[in-house]
Amino acid sequence: MHIEIDRGSGGSGRGGRPVYRQIADAIRGEIQSAGLAQGARLPAIRDLARDLGVNRDTVALAYEELASAGVVESTVGRGTFVAIRGAGDAATSESEPFEPSLSSHTERLLRFDRARPRFGSAEAAVPMHALIPDPSLYPVDEFRKVLNRVLMDGGQELFLYGDPQGYARMRDVMVERLAPIGIAVRSDEILLCHGASQGISLALRLFAEPGDVVALEEPTYNNTLATVFALGLQTAPVPMRDDGPDLAALERTLERPEVKVFYTIPTYHNPMGTTTSREHRRALLGVAHRCGKPVIEDGYELDLAIDGPAPPPLSALDASGLVVHLSSFSKSLFPGVRVGAIAARGRALDAVLALKRATDHSDAMPLQAALAEFIASGGYDRHLAKLRRVLRSRRDTLLAALAECMPEGTTWTSPEGGYQVWVELPTDVDTADLLADAVGAGVLFAPGSQFNHDGRASRGMRLSFALPEEDELRRGVEALAGVVRRQMAAGSRPSARVHI
Repeated sequence: MHIEIDRGSGGSGRGGRPVYRQIADAIRGEIQSAGLAQGARLPAIRDLARDLGVNRDTVALAYEELASAGVVESTVGRGTFVAIRGAGDAATSESEPFEPSLSSHTERLLRFDRARPRFGSAEAAVPMHALIPDPSLYPVDEFRKVLNRVLMDGGQELFLYGDPQGYARMRDVMVERLAPIGIAVRSDEILLCHGASQGISLALRLFAEPGDVVALEEPTYNNTLATVFALGLQTAPVPMRDDGPDLAALERTLERPEVKVFYTIPTYHNPMGTTTSREHRRALLGVAHRCGKPVIEDGYELDLAIDGPAPPPLSALDASGLVVHLSSFSKSLFPGVRVGAIAARGRALDAVLALKRATDHSDAMPLQAALAEFIASGGYDRHLAKLRRVLRSRRDTLLAALAECMPEGTTWTSPEGGYQVWVELPTDVDTADLLADAVGAGVLFAPGSQFNHDGRASRGMRLSFALPEEDELRRGVEALAGVVRRQMAAGSRPSARVHI
């Protein structure tokens, strides 16, 4: 198979065509000319990347594009093969799929999304990669009864367009829940949204427009990175330390005029699982005040305390309206409820409400009404008490298994709440390179590179105890430790990663 790459300027060829697209086009041409027969095996990603002198992720993106178009078929552990077509499926120039010209923001997002690991063929593996609450713990029956009751009482009004700010009773409930953790807001200072995900997008749009720079922690929540790319924003990484984001680096970053806002997860950080101290939080607010830059505080797991209450949120320590606070029930209850909340003040509140109106007419009023009733009836707190007991046991099991099984020199965080532990290996190995072997050994994890702004190599990984039970966690860590030891014995070095 012969592939020529025109790297041109900045890694793209004529017309700015990305290298991965050139590789995909060349392979498609080989298939159409019968240079590659149906069922033929394509070169391994590692081998083709070496022969072409490109990053492995570049070849992986090309293979993913071909797989999405049905040109090839890939299976973890077996390889990538030319798809076998039926007699009536022969492609012609007239039947080739139309490829639209996408915006540069969308192309960047597409590259980021395609660089994410795919876990679809590993259903039997221990799922330590996902922050999805365990469905076996969902209070489905109790929530169904509440939903039926509010539908009977609310009648047709719940099926009309609702207030863009959200169901009034649910906003009252949010005020009641935020007050004990020090966030003193009125009901009209709460905006309900489709989970914290929509809240992140709305909050970023408050302060930044395409081309502006957003300061984020390094590493950080990968879906926030996706949102940043989709909005056409640039990133300024602030390195994470044991006690939280590096405040000296943060101040240098926020002093830059092109940096418009800082996004942070001070409580049960994703992916690191760490929680900053009250002192660090006050110091962080001092930096933001001196620089005159707003802060977006993501409190998506605030209700998942395991070892007692966390320090007051940034919003509780902020008297000036500097902080926009995000809440969510997706991790503490179940994702399908899709209810999040934004707490903001002054012009920020007026602006985020205008953005919400421009984004959609209103949220799903039946779900917000049911959630408000479920919380007010005590059902949510009963669920949290059970969930916290389970999480404490799972967290302790995971930490004990790491101490028992992982190679000497491995480090990890000890979260006080939430679902995740951050593990760093004692050797220069890109954890993304371990994933295929880990799948074969029966365990999944989230490689650290997907939480980096530019997708570069990382010797870190996020392990979640949200889904697996205790025996699965022990088995998963044993399998992971075996993979790591074998890779260390092979003398692995970090690989280059695709830059977003």
